[in-house]
Amino acid sequence: MIPDFHWHEFWTLPWSSREVGTTLPIVVQSFLVCAACGWIGILLIIRKMALVGDAISHSVLPGIVIVALIFQSLTGPLVMVGAMIAGFVTTLLIEWVHKSSRVKPDAAIGIIFVSMFALGVIMISQMKGSVHLDADCVLFGDISEVAMPGPHAIPPQIVQSFFVLILTIALTLLFYKEIVVSSFDPTLATSVGIKSRWVHYLSMAWLSVVVVSAFESVGSVIVVAMLIIPGAFSLLLTNRLWKALVISIFHSAISAVIGYHFALWLNTNAPATVVTVGLGLFILAWFFSPRQGIIPVWLARTELIKDLRRFENPGPN
Repeated sequence: MIPDFHWHEFWTLPWSSREVGTTLPIVVQSFLVCAACGWIGILLIIRKMALVGDAISHSVLPGIVIVALIFQSLTGPLVMVGAMIAGFVTTLLIEWVHKSSRVKPDAAIGIIFVSMFALGVIMISQMKGSVHLDADCVLFGDISEVAMPGPHAIPPQIVQSFFVLILTIALTLLFYKEIVVSSFDPTLATSVGIKSRWVHYLSMAWLSVVVVSAFESVGSVIVVAMLIIPGAFSLLLTNRLWKALVISIFHSAISAVIGYHFALWLNTNAPATVVTVGLGLFILAWFFSPRQGIIPVWLARTELIKDLRRFENPGPN
C-alpha cells in the first residue's frame, strides 16, 4: 500500500537543521553521480554505443575486485586505475571477438560483459570477508552510507564524485572538437588527423572511471539507467550537443531532489527512485517535446493532412 503523504514530514522536515546532515549528502551525491553519468552517457548515445556503457558498467568489476584484494581498499586512485584497465580490456575484447569472427557487435558485447561480470562475482565470493564488498552492494550500491563525518567535513564519496564530474566536463570541453567530429563523421576525423580509435579507447577508459565513482553509491545496475536516461531526455529536447549536455545537468538535479523525497515517502531505495523520477521526466519529454514529442508530432501531422486535403479538394470560390 502507498503510505499517506505529509508535506511537512517528507519535504520540509528533511531539510531542518536536525536532519539536513543526512539529507544534503545523499541528495548531493545522487546529483553528482547522475550528472557525471548523464554527461558521458550523451557521448555514448550520439556514438550509438549505449549498450557498450552497459557492458563497461558490469565489466569493471574484476578490476575493482583485484585492486581491492591486493591493497585491501575500495577507495583511492588505484581502484580507478584497475577499473580503467578492466574497461580498456573489455573494449579490446569486444572488438577482437567481433572482427575475428562472424559474431555480431551486440552479441560480442553480451558475451564479454556477462562473462566479465560473472568472473567478478566469483572473485567476490572467494574474498571471504577480506574487504567489505558483497553482491547487493555491487548490484544496488548503498548511498545511505554517505554521511557527514563532522560539522565542517565533507564525505570522501562526495569529494571523489565532485572531482570526477568536474574532470568529465573539463575533458569533454578540452577535446570537444575531436569528440564531435569522430562521433558524427569518423571518415572526416581521419582525414583531418584525428585518431578516432584512440578517442574511442580513451572515452571507454574514462567511462570506467565514471562508473567506478558511482559504483559504491548506486551499484552496477542503477548506473546503467543513469548513463542513458538523462542523455535520452536531453536529446529529445534539442539537436545541439552542447545544449543537451547542459540540459542533462538540470535533469540530474531535478531527479536527485524529487527522487530523494519520493524515496522517503515510499520507503524505497534512493538511487532507484532517483532513476524512476528521471524516467518520468523522459516520458514527459517523449510525449510533449516540441519537435520530437509524440503529441506535437501527431498534431503537426494531422494539420498537414488537413492542409493537403484542402489543397487537393479546394472548395468553391
